[in-house]
Amino acid sequence: MKNILITGASSGLGEEFAHQYAQEGITLFLCGRDIERLHTVAQSCRLKKATVFVKAVDVTDRNKMKEWILDITTHHGLDLIIANAGISGGFSGHEITAIEKDYLIFDTNVTGVLNTIYPALPYMIQKRSGHIVIISSLAGYMPMPSAPAYAASKAAIRFYGEALRTKFAAFQVKVTVICPGFIKSRMTDSNDFPMPFLMDTSKAVQHMINGINQGKAQISFPWKLSIPLKILSLFPSRLRSAFFAYLPDKKVLSND
Repeated sequence: MKNILITGASSGLGEEFAHQYAQEGITLFLCGRDIERLHTVAQSCRLKKATVFVKAVDVTDRNKMKEWILDITTHHGLDLIIANAGISGGFSGHEITAIEKDYLIFDTNVTGVLNTIYPALPYMIQKRSGHIVIISSLAGYMPMPSAPAYAASKAAIRFYGEALRTKFAAFQVKVTVICPGFIKSRMTDSNDFPMPFLMDTSKAVQHMINGINQGKAQISFPWKLSIPLKILSLFPSRLRSAFFAYLPDKKVLSND
């Protein structure tokens, strides 16, 4: 892997991916909405002798994402895409005006992934190589009333990524879907409820990179949380609803 594109690279998982991939011979293409933070990340990666290009762009902007990614594939080439940008938040249902948060969550977490992947697919298919990584969540295994839009958006891209892996295997284009639990980041910093098995960002990203290097179809962790959730997803809807009714709402909208 020489040329790596990472969305949501100005903080959280995206920033840590950039730091861990940064080394001599690696070219990073980093995007985010905060150009100052992007430049800070880029500078630290350049100290590790990586070549870094940054772009202030919102993943929901289809035209600008397409223009940026086509420029990369035309002039540099692209080996790995990490579609990481995402936001979280809950909707209590008490104020219908809050539904605007849900639109933004779907626009970023679902459409943003499409805007990141589609411009590069023709290039990867033509050269018959490349790797796409989609950051989903363990929340995508359950219809969570505490964060319905977030859980649904992560479920959508999980199914989408798993389908793409099969669809593009004939073209030697790999797809990995990552479903992590709670990871220390700006996103989880806004949570005001207990987060079981909260993981250190550095260790979590190292675990993801190990799985990416092995070409895994899916990386779900930590197992102490992923296994119970996968089992719970098999329960009848009535029992799942009774369990999740006791969980607190996630009311704050936060970025990856």
